[in-house]
Amino acid sequence: MKQLWAPWRIEYILSPEKGECIFCEYPKKNKNDDRQNLVLYRGSTCFVMMNKYPYNGGHLLVAPYKHTSHIEELKDDELCDMFRLTRLSISCLSKVMRPEGFNTGFNMGRAAGAGIEEHLHMHIVPRWTGDSSFMAVLDEVRVIPEHLLAAYDKLHPVFNGLPL
Repeated sequence: MKQLWAPWRIEYILSPEKGECIFCEYPKKNKNDDRQNLVLYRGSTCFVMMNKYPYNGGHLLVAPYKHTSHIEELKDDELCDMFRLTRLSISCLSKVMRPEGFNTGFNMGRAAGAGIEEHLHMHIVPRWTGDSSFMAVLDEVRVIPEHLLAAYDKLHPVFNGLPL
């Protein structure tokens, strides 16, 4: 029998479904809680946070403060800020993690694979040649080699040192 230990998943498995939207609640919390909530950067209309359940190390999310699932409901300044923070995220990830490429995009609606479909957000996934190892191909298991908070501690200063 194969065993894969992922003790960090128990928090997600056992958490009660409160209907809380992390993209609405986390930015409202005190900035002192940003590390715990994985919030890297707060912009004027949008913010950047790390994905707690990443596809790859350094997987980031950019979301508007406005609670909407429809891109057409964003005002021009919100849409521009979202893409500006996407560009900033790619720049910061490039400096810290040196990926060879990126996947970016929206999953809009459950049919498109949205895990949190009620709040629009951009995924930014750094990629390296060969990062989809045999684990993902054969066993549907992802190996993330760095702890989330270690990656946060590397990225946070870079995000907050760059001019907008």
